[in-house]
Amino acid sequence: MKRNIVIIGKNGRLGAALCRDLAEKHDIRTFGRAELDLTKPIREQLKGVEFELLINAAAATNVDWCEQHVAEASLINARSASELGILCAEKGVRCLHISTDYVFDGLASRPYHEEDAARPISIYGKTKRLGEELLLQSSPDHLAIRVSWVFGPDKPGFIDLLLDRAINQEAVEAIDDKFSAPTYTVDFAQWIRPLLFEFPIGGILHLCNSGGCSWREYAQCAIEAARQENVVFKAHEVRPISLDSMTTFVARRPPYTVMATDKFSKTTGLSPRPWQDAVREFVQKKFSREQ
Repeated sequence: MKRNIVIIGKNGRLGAALCRDLAEKHDIRTFGRAELDLTKPIREQLKGVEFELLINAAAATNVDWCEQHVAEASLINARSASELGILCAEKGVRCLHISTDYVFDGLASRPYHEEDAARPISIYGKTKRLGEELLLQSSPDHLAIRVSWVFGPDKPGFIDLLLDRAINQEAVEAIDDKFSAPTYTVDFAQWIRPLLFEFPIGGILHLCNSGGCSWREYAQCAIEAARQENVVFKAHEVRPISLDSMTTFVARRPPYTVMATDKFSKTTGLSPRPWQDAVREFVQKKFSREQ
């Protein structure tokens, strides 16, 4: 049965994938920055819009921008989550809100679970954590879904930039002492389906591809996958650099934010595939589209 779903953040990497995938089985209404300004009160902007579920995939995600624009980041990442949560609760519907691994300080030595204490170390992480708290204060039925290192076909990201550099430059480098788990938007759009109505859990949920890697391992995997597609590179090996060497960073980055997805698997019976498999598929499709 088709349900009415609102998706906010239609132009983002994850939001675009959700819009495309969920439109196959549901009646969706989508909002981008032009249709919905998250820095302004939301209720009036959504007046007259009827829906049975709302997915908020919009956020201020530039970590350094957030560090330098605290007020705006707070409005977009925290206050809007609160307003959406309250509005949905009044309508008696759930809000699924996309959050981040940056709510953690990165000092763990094993994958983070949902129950682990959130200790953000940047304005981005702090505003996203506050957004989670405000969302769940409005209703325990809402769900904050934490993702990490999002990549996909709808908006260029780290992999696209790295591959382009390796094709055109003699040397490429990536951070080798910061670890997380990539999240493939095509996979995510499939994973979220049973969470919409079949398993309407509330609270916090971690959702990303399985395993963990450094930025350098992530990049090297993409290059190896592209070589299998006969892509010609000037640089074949990704040189390691340290997180501390990134002097242009304004905000602090947590060094380790790999997340465990056991809760998702126990809830749905689904198991996210390894990040390497997702990267290989993405790269294969990327270069088949470009030919």
